Amino acid sequence: MNEQRPSLFDRAKEVLVGGVNSPVRAFGAVGGEPVIIERASGARLFDADGNEYLDFIGSWGAMILGHAHPAVSQAVAEQAAQGTSYGLTSELEIELAETIRSALPSVERIRFVSSGTEAAMSAIRLARGFARRPAILKFEGGYHGHADSFLVQAGSGLATLGIASSAGVPAAFAALTLNAPYNDARAVERIFATRRHEIAAVIVEPVAANMGVVPPEPGFLEGLRELTRRYGALLVFDEVITGFRLAWGGAQNAYRIQPDLTVLGKIIGGGMPVAAYGGRADLMKLMAPEGPVYQAGTLSGNPLAMRAGLATLAELRRPGVYEGLAARTQRLADGLREAAKSAGVAAQINVAGSLLTLFFAAEPVRDYASAKRSDTARFSRFFREMRARGILLPPSQFEALFLSAAHTDADIDRAIAAARESFAALAGA
Repeated sequence: MNEQRPSLFDRAKEVLVGGVNSPVRAFGAVGGEPVIIERASGARLFDADGNEYLDFIGSWGAMILGHAHPAVSQAVAEQAAQGTSYGLTSELEIELAETIRSALPSVERIRFVSSGTEAAMSAIRLARGFARRPAILKFEGGYHGHADSFLVQAGSGLATLGIASSAGVPAAFAALTLNAPYNDARAVERIFATRRHEIAAVIVEPVAANMGVVPPEPGFLEGLRELTRRYGALLVFDEVITGFRLAWGGAQNAYRIQPDLTVLGKIIGGGMPVAAYGGRADLMKLMAPEGPVYQAGTLSGNPLAMRAGLATLAELRRPGVYEGLAARTQRLADGLREAAKSAGVAAQINVAGSLLTLFFAAEPVRDYASAKRSDTARFSRFFREMRARGILLPPSQFEALFLSAAHTDADIDRAIAAARESFAALAGA
């Protein structure tokens, strides 16, 4: 494969911080210059030097149908001809809200925003306004965007860069964010026992996907639901990644747990910048203009994003989509597991629906502490070996691989074959 043109990335570094607009894109954890993408189609990305990659990033989960899906592209093009932003309500917002509500019984009212960070930040502000308590409880390695309240022991880019928190977050803010180990409801109960009158909400990824994929153990989500009810706090599901990916609706439908508030993003916009938060009507009525909790946004409910979301969700309702995604993901997981074992490489494969993470670890990964014991140097070498074979993985040990409906059985076979060669290269190093 051709190397990325240094001049293009040099140009990027002159005008973009680190040459990128989101830290993990810099490939700092895996080495080498980052790819600079020119176009995408189906399950493939094409960089500026014409290299083709089988894509398992999928715009970090948003492209569940694959890139440039005809129905989504047509919907966006048609809407662009009718206006790209109104700054006023359109019927499209109502239609997408009705579709989401029909899929998620817990979401009686919804508010669209432009990013997952904005949605999570607003949901927590609402929770504090409702409970009249200052603190929130999150989980080590969980990532809910880059608002000040969440950048303590967070996953995703902070885990990738080895940053425990972020400069610029006041100590007073950090003190109002409590952390517990994921999959440990007893730890949550201990925190409630001493801080019950301070905690407004527990926010959790129902399937952790920002420390790598870590599914909830039996009873964990049920325990959170019971504890929050007992102590008068709200349960907030961050389904930015899992919403409409694990199942129609998301993880709360798959695991049959109803949170008080839900945060959505990625798939509901079909690749356009859109997110949302919603929940019980009595809670959502506290938002302005009906109530005293304020949040606003110029591009909220953007018509391009609404059209893309409606087109995407319509495709996901077709019979067999989720079953096919899960089957191909499981086949990839089985192939990776067998390839690692044959090469004598210690690896754990965690799977949830069409989410997958290969951890270079000897022991099962069930929380952030065990995820951090993974061999990140070995992952970096594996990433580079796979990239050299035309397979593009997320450039971090602590991110999920995302499959799309555009991935074929032949694509899975190709990825497994590349993995066999890559594991063999690691074993021989």
